[in-house]
Amino acid sequence: MTNAFNSPPIDPSIHALLDYGVAATFFALAMRYREHNRPAAALALANGAMVLGVSLFTDYPGGLWRRIPFRTHGTLDVAQAALAAAGPMLLGFADTPEAQTFYMQALSEGGVVAATDWDSNGSTADRQLGYS
Repeated sequence: MTNAFNSPPIDPSIHALLDYGVAATFFALAMRYREHNRPAAALALANGAMVLGVSLFTDYPGGLWRRIPFRTHGTLDVAQAALAAAGPMLLGFADTPEAQTFYMQALSEGGVVAATDWDSNGSTADRQLGYS
């Protein structure tokens, strides 16, 4: 019998949908913050571009130029979460309400990474690297 503790519920298709939603959210935040918190807008734009770029190049449903293995995508997700978490401090707006958006996204990203089945893809790039 499988459950959430031994079988991650997020497959590559769902993960792709989440990624594109996160990218769109970051781009919307960049527009929202651009007038009153330029560093937050820049961080949102950087995070959105990172998520979108990695997604477009990932070998999973929704990837257009499938060059990044799904497992490598997971590693890049961790890097993006770290950028979201550290960015407000690095850019000097850690004590603003906008910073909370980035902290919450980093926490959410950690949950998605933990709940994704990184072995379920069987993508071409994964097979070439011997992952599946």
